[in-house]
Amino acid sequence: MTAGDRAPAMVAVLGPTASGKSALGLALARRFDGEIVACDSTAVYRGFDIGTDKVPADEQGGIPHHCVDIVDPAAEYTAADYARDAMAAIAAIHARGRLPILVGGTGLYFRALARGIFPGPGRDDRVRGRLDAMAARRGPERLHRLLGRIDPASAGRIQPRDRMRIVRALEVYFQSGRTLTAHFADTRAPLAGWTVVGIAVRPPWEAIVSRISRRVDAQFARGIEDEVRALLARGVPPGARPFTGYVYRRVLEVVRGERDRASARDLIVTENRHYARRQLIWFRKEPNLVWIQRAGEEDETRLEAGRVIDARLAPASHAHPRGEHPTHATDF
Repeated sequence: MTAGDRAPAMVAVLGPTASGKSALGLALARRFDGEIVACDSTAVYRGFDIGTDKVPADEQGGIPHHCVDIVDPAAEYTAADYARDAMAAIAAIHARGRLPILVGGTGLYFRALARGIFPGPGRDDRVRGRLDAMAARRGPERLHRLLGRIDPASAGRIQPRDRMRIVRALEVYFQSGRTLTAHFADTRAPLAGWTVVGIAVRPPWEAIVSRISRRVDAQFARGIEDEVRALLARGVPPGARPFTGYVYRRVLEVVRGERDRASARDLIVTENRHYARRQLIWFRKEPNLVWIQRAGEEDETRLEAGRVIDARLAPASHAHPRGEHPTHATDF
């Protein structure tokens, strides 16, 4: 196979919240002449900065970041939308002769890229309204049982209290006459034909817990309450999707006087710990990830990730930074 015949390549840096993914992604982008594509379901929204820990422009070192601040906070944005936008960014980065580096922890977004996701029929307010009303009266578990009769595979993937995803699965069925599972079977992965070097960082659990706690304290210290007030003053509705995230929904309660800061802080920490566990469970199901059992900022993590990329991509041109040909990952 000639160099021109090689599959296009990209790197994915995945892992739970507060594991140092952003730091590792930046280090790899510097090392391999790359650009970052965020894989975060809240970072896509403009104005939601502190609670998503977006890397400030002055800390990006001139490395372009894509799929950040691309959506109005009041807009509907799905995993299928993300797969389209991220794939466009990845293809453009590759066309510039640089290495696309996906960085984030939203498992559904990564799966939409790696395996494909059915975009489905558009929103049907009448059908959705009836399903939402049923969930309000009888609980989302009742809808989950209905989904189990119609589409057992989807019911197995979706938690019984995940009202949003249950309603969407039923909405697709009632609109199209086909289950979500059947549609998925016909879906082509956007990254089909690409070489994807998947790296997952996983510090020891005790370190993750400590890092989450410190991160939440830093978010309050940086002024996340003022950020939320500014968003509301701009006219972002409290029901906007990014306000449903683990951080922002609790800070919104503080701003509205529904919860005190201390209890909000503790609840955010607890919910993020639960979320980190779910992320780990999700990514363990992803095939072909190379797990690194340290935080992303550590030198050994960068060296090990560099060795993985060199091994998978060499002698492809993308395996070496800026046209150079180092033989060791110690060139960080």
